[in-house]
Amino acid sequence: QVQLVESGGGSVQAGGSLRLSCTASGYTYSNACMGWFRQAPGKEREAVAVIYIGGGSTYYADSVKGRFTISQDNAKNTLYLQMNRLKPEDTAIYYCAAYSGRYDTYYVWGCGFGYWGQGTQVTVSS
Repeated sequence: QVQLVESGGGSVQAGGSLRLSCTASGYTYSNACMGWFRQAPGKEREAVAVIYIGGGSTYYADSVKGRFTISQDNAKNTLYLQMNRLKPEDTAIYYCAAYSGRYDTYYVWGCGFGYWGQGTQVTVSS
């Protein structure tokens, strides 16, 4: 059974930084993709950043390019999202997700996502 558990959310002032972590258990894909998504109140879930585990290619939403960095530590089965120069519009629940194959329901940047974490709240005040 695959479990994704996010941590690292919190409240910061605009211009500050946070690092989100996502620890994966039971996930055996070695050449798939994982990513971070977010959903703000009243808005649809959107992709923030995706990384291809095997090759390391990364993709970012235009709104976070140059400010956010996605990375992985395979030894720790952990995915990270370093968020710098945060803005109030970054306020949302952030979700970790991973490719599942048959259960994928969200597709972006050439990858499908079917495993989801519970989310962690990020609040940026002005």
